[in-house]
Parts: sequence; C-alpha cells; structure tokens
Amino acid sequence: MTENDVRRNAFAMPLHNPAFPPGPYRFVDREFLIITYRTDPEALKKIIPAPLQFVEPIVKFEFIKMPDSTGFGHYCESGQVIPVTLDGVAGGYVHSMYLNDHPPIAGGRELWGFPKKLGNPELQVHTDTLMGTLDYSDFRVATGTMGYKHKTLDNDTIKKSLETPAFLLKIIPHVDGTPRICELVQYSLTDITVKGAWSGPGALDLHPHALAPIADLPVLEVISAVHILSDLTLPLGKVAYDYLAK
Repeated sequence: MTENDVRRNAFAMPLHNPAFPPGPYRFVDREFLIITYRTDPEALKKIIPAPLQFVEPIVKFEFIKMPDSTGFGHYCESGQVIPVTLDGVAGGYVHSMYLNDHPPIAGGRELWGFPKKLGNPELQVHTDTLMGTLDYSDFRVATGTMGYKHKTLDNDTIKKSLETPAFLLKIIPHVDGTPRICELVQYSLTDITVKGAWSGPGALDLHPHALAPIADLPVLEVISAVHILSDLTLPLGKVAYDYLAK
C-alpha cells in the first residue's frame, strides 16, 4: 500500500474496515421523547463553553429510538441539550449523550464531535405511558415519563423546532495529549418529515453518577413533554468556531 493509497482511502479507523460508513445518514421512524425542564442557572453557566451564550435556565432531556438508520442500524440514545446562541443565531448546545451502539458512538465523536458515551437507554410504551430510561454501568440514572398522546401538536411547528441548529464541542487530542482539534461544530437536520407529534403530562427523575453526571443540571420544574415520530437526515457539519486558530 502506497502513501497515495492511504490518503485516497483514509476516511475513518481502522483504515481497511472503518467503524462507520460515510454520510450523510438517513433515519426512518426516529422517535423522540423530549422533556424540557428548568434548572439551576449557575450550574448551566459553568458548563456552557464560550463563545456560546447562555439564554435561560432550560434543559431539554431527550430519549430517542432509532430503529432504521443508515450504517448505524437500530439503537437508542439519550442526553441533554441546552438552548444557546452563537453570534445571534439560536440553537442547542449538545451537552451529553449516551447510547448503546458502537458505530454511531465512533462516527458521532470523530465526524461532528458529539459528546457520546456508552450507556443503555430505552424508549418504550408501557400501557398508558411513554417511558424513557437511561442506565449507565447497570445503574438507573434517568427516567422520563409522559402520558401517551394526550394532545396532538402541529407538525409544521415541530418541524421548525427540529431544524434549529445544534452546536457541538469537538475535541480530538494530539499524540502527546495536547489538543489537535478543539472547535465548535454546527449542523442542522434536513429532509425532515414529521409523521406525528403529541404532548402530555411529563415527569423526569435524575440520579447522581460519577461518570454520567446528568443530575449536575437538576430538575427544578418540568415545563413540557413532547413525543415526536419522524424521518430525517443527519448531514455533515461545519466549523463554527476554532479555539486553536491563531
């Protein structure tokens, strides 16, 4: 194999059999439970990286089931998204993500900078309740519940919310342990079809864990609970801010 062969074929590791295929990535019947809650503003300010700007003490806790995704298969994901702005553009800062499938963990971290760790989230209907759970190292760290389809929401409004930009802090170290890449990445979901959206009474219970510190952003008040079924595409992103640029 020549140097040119390496350069031509280099996409992801391992070179001869990458952990994930090239994107963009299409998701069919992607299902969300999003519980929006009020939290401690001082706790939020400590974890939002500049130049992202604090908006209000709000967190969106997401449980997502993805039964049909390009190259990634069938998996579930859970995590926290914080409303922020960057140069006046409103979006969501993805603070934490836990999922149960290696290709989207590797691809998410290496391509965009998603803060993904291995966990065991689930999203299921239990009789009259939509329930999302997140376990980390065999310990229950989050439980979200919502009354199943109590009120139908407007699909166009939900589509606009899903199109909101998201921001990620991508960090990849050099071989000596110093940062090789340290940047804010911005992306927006595309080709969105909302198949249904509903609201209902919601509740969220978070538990402290040393390696899954989601409870560091405590639940002071649940504001809303939304259930969404959709098809969408996750495209590649762009660099919105480079911390290492001179």
